Amino acid sequence: MIVVAAVYKFVKLNDCAAMRIPLLMQCDALGITGTLLLAAEGINGTIAGTRTGIDNILAYLRSDPRLADLQHKESTASLPPFYRMKVKLKNEIVTMGVPGIDPTERVGKYVKPADWNALINDPGVLLIDTRNDYEVEVGTFRGALDPRITTFREFPEYVKKHIDPQQKPRIAMFCTGGIRCEKASAYMLQQGFSEVYHLQGGILKYLENVPEADSLWQGECFVFDQRVAVGHGLAPGHYELCYGCSRPITPDAKNSAKYQAGISCPNCYDSLTPEKRAAAMERQKQVTLSTRRGEKHIGRKRKSV
Repeated sequence: MIVVAAVYKFVKLNDCAAMRIPLLMQCDALGITGTLLLAAEGINGTIAGTRTGIDNILAYLRSDPRLADLQHKESTASLPPFYRMKVKLKNEIVTMGVPGIDPTERVGKYVKPADWNALINDPGVLLIDTRNDYEVEVGTFRGALDPRITTFREFPEYVKKHIDPQQKPRIAMFCTGGIRCEKASAYMLQQGFSEVYHLQGGILKYLENVPEADSLWQGECFVFDQRVAVGHGLAPGHYELCYGCSRPITPDAKNSAKYQAGISCPNCYDSLTPEKRAAAMERQKQVTLSTRRGEKHIGRKRKSV
């Protein structure tokens, strides 16, 4: 069984460039795969490996006093969810593109999964899904607003156009693992919203801890690895990934005439250029050949948060 660990922490890492190579070497030595992002504002990513490997890399990270209290969320996978290990340097560990937002200085109020239902059942609370549109399509909380954003950079503009801080709304926000909401809540407080809450540990922690019989979650939760989506108890979901557009597709979508394995789905069929279609067809040919030879194809890049 493969252990999958999602980690993030907003913390000042001004030496993040010097951290990159030693961290990558440790991951490679332990057989860890996945992606970790480093920036001056912190660390973020999802990794996978054996039980021993994950325990050891988390211990390595926490040996840095700044990351001593680094939290992580775990799930399991029967097949490797990542093909390689990458440690990248970024300007932000989750990109909003608004300067001066620092969750280490000011952030919204954390709400534990056990207390989340009571908060969002309050008719006076405005519930906002801060994730991208293709993630929301897979699943969301009952009654949540969908901003219909394609990247997190669009979230500030959505807030400016649709939510007025002068009306003093009570805001509750959620995202996959909690990191977007840390920055989103810091942004909203900066904009003059006075009562801002966010789900501690994100959707993943809620699905892990809240029994399905008591859950207000509808659908599955999109995740950024080869599992594509998970359900209650973090059980593997029913979605697959379209390699033409990196969007999740349902079993029903695979019955469409616009679905071609490894090439296109109803979401992207009409927008694929002849060049992209030819490249996808060649890639799928190589995947098929690798499978016949019993080899592992490295796949293609996934969308990032």
